[in-house]
Amino acid sequence: MQHHRFSVEVEGTPEELWSLFWYRGPRPPGAGPAGVSIEILHPGDETGEGLVRHCTFRVPRYLLTGGVGHSWEWLTQVERPVSWKYDAVGKPLWSRAEGWTRLEDLGDGRTRVHFRETYHAFNPVLRALLEKRVHRYISRGNDTLIAGALQDGLRRLRQLRPSSD
Repeated sequence: MQHHRFSVEVEGTPEELWSLFWYRGPRPPGAGPAGVSIEILHPGDETGEGLVRHCTFRVPRYLLTGGVGHSWEWLTQVERPVSWKYDAVGKPLWSRAEGWTRLEDLGDGRTRVHFRETYHAFNPVLRALLEKRVHRYISRGNDTLIAGALQDGLRRLRQLRPSSD
């Protein structure tokens, strides 16, 4: 089983980040990191509990999937605007992942986003040969990638808000 954790600080309040993570409107072209897409299959309840999403992301080309991986994720333990957990099944290695996201209010309009994940390939042969390498590839640069996507998303979200002038 693989473990990954990181934290990033962003210029935004927990409420703003919550609005960004749980935004359900149309995504503008270029939104989100390259090679990553998230499609909401079921919105869950009013807080997002039970949300189901399909994600695509980059994986190594040697897995013979054209460099694209997929996961189907469901969100639970949703506590607005603090944290949530997801469970996922993914491919091409046919794996299970669990992830936790927590928003820590740092004051002065800043938030630290904490993320941790476990990843486990089902097949024992693929687990021994590829699990560590594939998970390292998927997780590589997450802190920089996610911090940039969050800052860009916050900028876009703020542009959608009506001016308070």
